[in-house]
Amino acid sequence: MALKAGIVGLPNVGKSTLFNAVSNSAKAQASNYRFCTIEPNTGLVNVPDPRLDKLAELVKPERIVPTQIEIVDIAGLVRGASKGEGLGNKFLANIREVDAIIHVIRCFEDENILRDEGPINPVSDKEIIETELQLKDLDSVERKLQRTEKMAKTDPKMKAELEVLIRCQEHLNKGKNILSLGLSKEEKSAIEDLFLLTDKSILYVANVDEASMHTGNKFSAALIEAVKNEGNQVIVMTNAIEAQIAEFENPEDKAMFMEEYKMEEPALDRLIHSTYKLLNLSTYFTAGVQEVRAWTIHKGWKAPQAASVIHTDFEKGFIKAEVIAYDDFIKYGSEAACRENGRLRIEGKEYLVQDGDVMHFRFNV
Repeated sequence: MALKAGIVGLPNVGKSTLFNAVSNSAKAQASNYRFCTIEPNTGLVNVPDPRLDKLAELVKPERIVPTQIEIVDIAGLVRGASKGEGLGNKFLANIREVDAIIHVIRCFEDENILRDEGPINPVSDKEIIETELQLKDLDSVERKLQRTEKMAKTDPKMKAELEVLIRCQEHLNKGKNILSLGLSKEEKSAIEDLFLLTDKSILYVANVDEASMHTGNKFSAALIEAVKNEGNQVIVMTNAIEAQIAEFENPEDKAMFMEEYKMEEPALDRLIHSTYKLLNLSTYFTAGVQEVRAWTIHKGWKAPQAASVIHTDFEKGFIKAEVIAYDDFIKYGSEAACRENGRLRIEGKEYLVQDGDVMHFRFNV
């Protein structure tokens, strides 16, 4: 159930460099990532998870299967896109299809890289894209609002939906994103068919120069300050360096390069982990001699729902789940040892799956 995260940004901010870093890293034989092209600028990328390797060391399976997210490189947005400027509607349609947004913002100066918006200003760049998304959402909301107003005159059930649309309209007119409106699950049903662009979580990437890769700079600091009340995360990284790291196929060469830049891990790993969290995802494992595998679920899913990602029959015929906490599995070294020491639990349909659970499902065919 790989969910999509779309990389967006103004032209020449380092967006495609970041996507290339992801794809090159994924293609490298010695890499932690596997990359499978679905269509131009779209790919499935493995989520690095050291727990998977530790489980494999103990179980010694025939294969290891990580969990994945889908990364989409979306064409650069320009001012006026909501009215069709640049790729306009095509760009915005592509954003509608993703579950979360990775917004790359230029935080470096380079006179050799063109910039249409004048001096470097990450806060202004952020606002340009947000404004275009808000304007497009406002158009969608107002179109539905007009239809709903007519129906609400004869159908009392539509009044609640109309109230939600009016609140959305007012919020967007104030220059605010729908996500910050805090609609309940029931209220969101009024707008779920609109696939609103500003109702998606955002992860900001401050693309800084090489000298600022560890400390950030005045531009990334301004961006962090601008989003501190939004609840969104900012990752400071140098996309060009990440693209170079991703090209290494030899682990020793890669380690030497990273040591030269005093890096403990690629910022790309942090980006992928953060995107995974942004999508509100969680991981559980199955561990057997045929394979050790990571499975992606939404946080808060119960055992039958978690079983459904393996096969829908698992959910339909769910009986119970055998569950071992990851730390217990590592401590005792095997499923059998966990069972002998009373660390294997039998859980029913109401069990909320925890991140890192090692699970085995029993079900009726």
